[in-house]
Amino acid sequence: MTKIRHASLNDLEKLSEVESLCFPPAEAAGRQSIERRLKVFPNHFWLLFECDETGNEKELISFINGLVTSRKDLTDEMYDNPLLHEEKGDWQMIFGVDTNPAFQHRGFASKVMEQVISDAKGQGRKGIVLTCKEKLRTFYEKFGFESEGVSDSTHGGVVWLQMRLEF
Repeated sequence: MTKIRHASLNDLEKLSEVESLCFPPAEAAGRQSIERRLKVFPNHFWLLFECDETGNEKELISFINGLVTSRKDLTDEMYDNPLLHEEKGDWQMIFGVDTNPAFQHRGFASKVMEQVISDAKGQGRKGIVLTCKEKLRTFYEKFGFESEGVSDSTHGGVVWLQMRLEF
């Protein structure tokens, strides 16, 4: 059994652990960065937990997070400056889609993404923007994201594609 909920500061250690398992050090958000985000936009973290038969959380499997803004493109400064968050902004940005490697390729990230899409639509956003590596393009395309080409982002020193899902 699984459940999805929003985050609180109490989730900081679990989030930091899964983030460090999912991304190389140059790309991973550090503990302090995650903490700053949690203090500003905890309701824009979607956490999927494995639960026992009574609904008690056992393990953090997957999560997605990102701020909301009226800016149309995801920029590197957004990753470390949660004060750029605009709760009534037009675009839900996604900074990371993290799934503990022990649980990957079992549909968990898709389940969280479907919830993020549903929530962003329900909040009246224009859509969702993220960046990804070329190898993940088809994963995001299955949700309706379209590639806008190479992003201006130099985060982690790698090449990113900007992907957009317009509602």
